[in-house]
Amino acid sequence: MHTAVNLWPLIGVFVVIAGFVLRANPVLVVIAACGVTGLAAAMPVETILENLGTSFIKTRNLPLIFLLPLATIGLLERFGLKEHAQATIARIRSATAGRLLIVYLAVRELSAACGLTTLGGQPTMVRPLIAPMAEGITESRYGALPDPLRHRIRAMAAATDNIGLFFGEDIFVAFGAIVLMQTILRGEGIEVDPMRMALWGIPTAVSAFIIHAWRLRRLDQFIEARMRVSPAPRADAVAGEGAA
Repeated sequence: MHTAVNLWPLIGVFVVIAGFVLRANPVLVVIAACGVTGLAAAMPVETILENLGTSFIKTRNLPLIFLLPLATIGLLERFGLKEHAQATIARIRSATAGRLLIVYLAVRELSAACGLTTLGGQPTMVRPLIAPMAEGITESRYGALPDPLRHRIRAMAAATDNIGLFFGEDIFVAFGAIVLMQTILRGEGIEVDPMRMALWGIPTAVSAFIIHAWRLRRLDQFIEARMRVSPAPRADAVAGEGAA
């Protein structure tokens, strides 16, 4: 005999959707959704309030985990992190935007394969360091960059981080997707070793590295062709003329 499943608690999902569509306060939307879900599940009001309080106590430190690094990065940017990164990388004569991003792709993919997924990231690494360094290299070679080319370099820097993380973490044996696949297959009566599943992610990660590295080399060729057709004045030349 199959017992009937009470689907009324799912009304909390519609409360969340309606709240975000109406652009209501997210905290109030979540509290309202929890209350509606609890009442639909025939939970006493005391139990609902107790669960809300317990959840708040357990997660009250989470905002600090996300806000403190962002505040630190913001202060570093305000005091010249971007400019120092551009000036430092510009001193390396053989460096190009594509070569820099290839190195970052390798570091990002290898670190993600070891489970260090928080080592990089868009707000913590790409925006304050990687993208400005790639722009600084290009400006030191060709001078001022047009906005479309600058945005293209930034987009490739962001894509490099995403690709390195996405394909690198598939090799990590404790990655959530591997655990999920193992659980589903075990429910169907198929036993799979998580280590073997992680090892099968290596060919995909290597292929992703080769393909994106080739795209980054194409980026260098595109930049050179674009700046050769419509060269912009070099930054040092512009500074010299201003001094004169």
